[in-house]
Amino acid sequence: MTERMNGREAVEDEVQKLELFLFADPVQSVAVEVVCGDPLVMGEERYYAASIVLRSDFVNGHARLMVSVKDLDDWERCLDTLRGEEGTAWPKGDRTAWLEVSPEDPLEVIVHDMPSTQITVRMPIDDTSDWGEENQRRLERVRHAIEP
Repeated sequence: MTERMNGREAVEDEVQKLELFLFADPVQSVAVEVVCGDPLVMGEERYYAASIVLRSDFVNGHARLMVSVKDLDDWERCLDTLRGEEGTAWPKGDRTAWLEVSPEDPLEVIVHDMPSTQITVRMPIDDTSDWGEENQRRLERVRHAIEP
């Protein structure tokens, strides 16, 4: 079993968990972690277990979701939208928890745990990193891990 939480990579029983994205400052963060193991297959689509993970001095929690290859494509479009300094929402549809990201200063992430608990959490993040490029690399690592 390998665990590295600052780089946020964990391997448990040969199943790899990777960050799809991370927005963080020294006090709080929001990430999506994808379990790159056996997918749930529904028709032509493969779904992978994932969690939206919130960490702060005030609130810590996670919301479970399922992520498909199509969702990864949508997230790539969302990254492009955010780099264009426009807000975006991901994943599309109402089947799972979802989030909104606004690239203003500070960056703001709103997590909606719908339709499960119906709790919404707003997290302002003073992320000064090159989050666009770093999150693009994270996306590519997840794609590489799950695509045949």
